[in-house]
Amino acid sequence: MTKEEILGFLREVHHPGKGDKDIVELGMVHDVAIEGNNVLVTLAFGKRRDPLAEYLIGSSRASLIRHLGKDYSSEVKTVVVEDEPKQKPKPLGNEMLKEVKHIIGIASGKGGVGKSTVAVNLAIALARGGAKVGLADADVYGPSVPTMTGTEGISPMAEEIDGAQYICPIEKFGVKWMSIGYFAQRSQALIWRGPMATNALKQMVQQVHWGELDYLLIDMPPGTGDIHITLVNDIPMEAAIIVTTPQNVALADVEKGVNMFTNKGINKRILGLVENMAWFTPAAHPDEKYYIFGKDGGAKMAESLGIPLLGQIPLVQDIRESGDSGEPAALGSGPDALAFIELASKLQNSI
Repeated sequence: MTKEEILGFLREVHHPGKGDKDIVELGMVHDVAIEGNNVLVTLAFGKRRDPLAEYLIGSSRASLIRHLGKDYSSEVKTVVVEDEPKQKPKPLGNEMLKEVKHIIGIASGKGGVGKSTVAVNLAIALARGGAKVGLADADVYGPSVPTMTGTEGISPMAEEIDGAQYICPIEKFGVKWMSIGYFAQRSQALIWRGPMATNALKQMVQQVHWGELDYLLIDMPPGTGDIHITLVNDIPMEAAIIVTTPQNVALADVEKGVNMFTNKGINKRILGLVENMAWFTPAAHPDEKYYIFGKDGGAKMAESLGIPLLGQIPLVQDIRESGDSGEPAALGSGPDALAFIELASKLQNSI
């Protein structure tokens, strides 16, 4: 009788709680000793006793008796083994951002002002001008980049660099995109507490192989909370752009966003304010302007806060339709596209 034959007998014993794998495959057979007609099998269990331990011991004995017959005596004993300590994952760093020249946050005091629309179209406008651009969708609760860029259903690949795994961004329209939306189903609600959301957000920036970029835009979640503070403290963000609409209810939150970035503990430069939905222009009458949400509210706010007005984006039906269809407005040549191209130019000049 050989040790290999004994192990073959023990492969008949499966652990129901571990994918029905056998105890040899699971590494639970600590030792097999054969002395003459005596067979001693030692099974290994961790300090935290397996609830199926007695079942596994009994099944092992039964298997040995059944195969060895009357000519052999068999015994099964157990030993407690120390569980291998789990290696702590290496903390995320900014190694993948070393080739990025400028990291710009796109923020808003509140939701619903078209911050993601501005971020996506600004990225494409910069790329149309010849810049190397990436966009990290850090709005972990409402990721919209996959829908707006027509990249839904695409799963990013992983790449190993210096023993660590990094995510490869999705490339389309000359821009590198990354979003938590690539890892969650469209209807899946992301129910995360603050620390979980913060870690996921940092992964969308720090664990991505961006390569060489002129600009990395970060589409930040709306508001001014812990997630924002962690992001600006842990990622070398150079400056921020604030997006608003002309409405008073939106403008009231702009000041909060500006104050967060200019706070002594954060102290990030505000490149300027973007007034989205500044006026409505009918497609059939491109020269007409209707100030549905009020006139020059963003311009007045920028002046009162002492920050530049980087751009005024008109409310054009094409912007909504192109965002829903995955073909951003900045790819075209209409008044909306020209507004984003002008915004990109002003951004580059301010940098």
